[in-house]
Amino acid sequence: MDASPIYRLPEDTLYQIFWNLPVGQIIICRCVCKFFNRILTSPSFIHLISTQPPPRLLALRPPRHHDHLHVFDPDRHQWLGFPLNFLPFRCPQPVASSLGLVYLWADSPDSSLSLVACNPLTRQYRELPQLSSAWSRHDSVLVGSPNRVLVLTKLATLYYSGSNICLKFSSNLPSKPRSPILVSDSVIVLCNVGTRWRSQWKLFTCTLTSLQSSHAWTRLEKHEWGDVFDILKRPRLLKGIGNRILMIGGLTSSFSLNGLCSTILILRLDLDTLEWDEAARMPAEMFSCFQESSKFKVFGGGNRVCFSAKRVRSLALWEYSEEAGKGEWRWIDGVPGNWDGLCRGFVFEARLSALP
Repeated sequence: MDASPIYRLPEDTLYQIFWNLPVGQIIICRCVCKFFNRILTSPSFIHLISTQPPPRLLALRPPRHHDHLHVFDPDRHQWLGFPLNFLPFRCPQPVASSLGLVYLWADSPDSSLSLVACNPLTRQYRELPQLSSAWSRHDSVLVGSPNRVLVLTKLATLYYSGSNICLKFSSNLPSKPRSPILVSDSVIVLCNVGTRWRSQWKLFTCTLTSLQSSHAWTRLEKHEWGDVFDILKRPRLLKGIGNRILMIGGLTSSFSLNGLCSTILILRLDLDTLEWDEAARMPAEMFSCFQESSKFKVFGGGNRVCFSAKRVRSLALWEYSEEAGKGEWRWIDGVPGNWDGLCRGFVFEARLSALP
């Protein structure tokens, strides 16, 4: 190895060679030898790699403890696994991600519960203020810019903004918030304002600066929308591209309580104009696999939406191209782990420069 010609290459040349590799291969190359590790962890290379757009990976949320974070790279159509054994916590459960950091629920050595921010690429982590165990039972964890985390329930909202304490505010929502998303400085959720016999979904929103107000949440609606919420069964929200949001659900064939769905519909709302448009419909041959399942999950965001369902071993993926002005559907096979088909997940922007 000492006589290898690669040792005689200038560092700038090595930076350009490694810069063209995907993030997963860069992590592997770090383990090859001390020389590669020194090059690939140097501040100059980290700065260079941060100048290119980070890959947007689809990360899975395991239903139970896993020692790896499993992610799918849609651009290269391959699965990757990042070990989580560097964390000194028991049972880490990844729940969300933002700007290259993954946030996990974890049991601390003193048996208390903590939210942990980590970068699985650089194996760095930071523990956020400890919480009571009741908060971990809620899936509504939102993360935005660094040091900004929200945990939402029907009655209360927990807000951590970088200080050593978490602020708690009353939510005063009409029902448990469904699939909350963070768009800029606004939180948008779906709430059921109907009866126990018939659901009626509405959008509610509030800004981060108004969380402490007793009237923080306002209904987001427009008369021209008509019955846009009535045509979808069990709708979910995802953040779209720019200032747009996506609403996904089963397209009901009738207004009856147990009406069958004809397909899965993706609607898109422009928050600037408050106008809806149809983004996509799942193809009939693909929807036939989901029609047999009584429950399906949706995750992703931006220009990619992923679907999973019980007894369906593959994931369905919708990708939208701004240049082509249309979306395409395809299957994702080879899902790692012992899954029953019902997978949850989130978007993970892999960044070597992200610091917890």
